Amino acid sequence: FYDVYECADGEYISIGSIEPQFYAELIEKLGLDPDDFADQHDRSRWLELKAKVAAVVVTRTRDEWDAVLEGSDVCYAPVLTVSEAIEHPHHVARGTFVESGGLKQPGPAPRLSGAAHPLWSVPRLRL
Repeated sequence: FYDVYECADGEYISIGSIEPQFYAELIEKLGLDPDDFADQHDRSRWLELKAKVAAVVVTRTRDEWDAVLEGSDVCYAPVLTVSEAIEHPHHVARGTFVESGGLKQPGPAPRLSGAAHPLWSVPRLRL
């Protein structure tokens, strides 16, 4: 069930709950029947069960799912636009995006031991 799912508002969430404890919490948070999803590794049912996950996810908006899943042990993230990613608290706290020439763009990676990295010449994002 490691995939991207469409929500009621046309936005998307990603789900990657593979380990048993995370998978169990996913089933609980989505309100799915645990008996129906008990045999997680039965590949013959994956398409059917994935369709059931998709049918539930599409009943709420991305923000509604964020309210349910954020902070839980479900391996989940909202799929963000570039503009949203730039402003997301996770990226802001880590300095993931930098400004160069008045434009925000992904900063150089990897960042090693806090050493300063000059920006190299890359195509700039226009938002």
